[in-house]
Amino acid sequence: GFKSWNDFFTRKLVKGMRPISDPDDNKVVVSACDSTVYRIRHNVKRFAKFWLKSQPYSLHDMLAGDEHYVNKYVGGTVYQAFLNPFNYHRWHSPIDGTIEKAFVQPGYYFVQSESVGEDPTIQDGSEGFLTNIQTRALIYIKADHKPLGTVCVMPTGMVEISSCNIHPRIKPGYKVKKGEELGYFAYGGSTHCLFFEPNVLKKLIPKKDEFIKMGEKLAIAN
Repeated sequence: GFKSWNDFFTRKLVKGMRPISDPDDNKVVVSACDSTVYRIRHNVKRFAKFWLKSQPYSLHDMLAGDEHYVNKYVGGTVYQAFLNPFNYHRWHSPIDGTIEKAFVQPGYYFVQSESVGEDPTIQDGSEGFLTNIQTRALIYIKADHKPLGTVCVMPTGMVEISSCNIHPRIKPGYKVKKGEELGYFAYGGSTHCLFFEPNVLKKLIPKKDEFIKMGEKLAIAN
């Protein structure tokens, strides 16, 4: 019943299909997307050099050199998970909070790390690297639960994808609810990161290669 591949790709949810975990508990952080866990890294550095076989997270590059936010996340945690082409491709807020800043950072296409070899069709082996350089949205949310500080949601295009479409209402000062839509990808498979400040999480629940639906419990804050 879809008119095109992109019509299917940008589909919305049927009401009730993604219940939001613990909607009244602000210590509970939920998954922003339907996605498979790629990597979780703690004590993330401001800068990182890309040596052979290494794909570190470099906060300065990922956050487009915005030192105000880079300073917040130095020593913190980056959670990354990818969306395959058949997953639901809209992003939602992982917390209750207030939008501080939201924009799309233009980047490159078909980026791959030389150390993993060239593949003209997929970027799976370069997912860590591409978060530093491909087109991505950056959405900063000041948590209602003050110990969480500011959480950043960073949807990132893969291969030829640059269609990071932020919802028009997601602007500074807007009060967002946990599970509320932030925006969507169009056309192809993608990935996303969540940034947490140092020492704000008591527990991160999913493990590498685990699939988690949007709205399921992802973490518990201090």
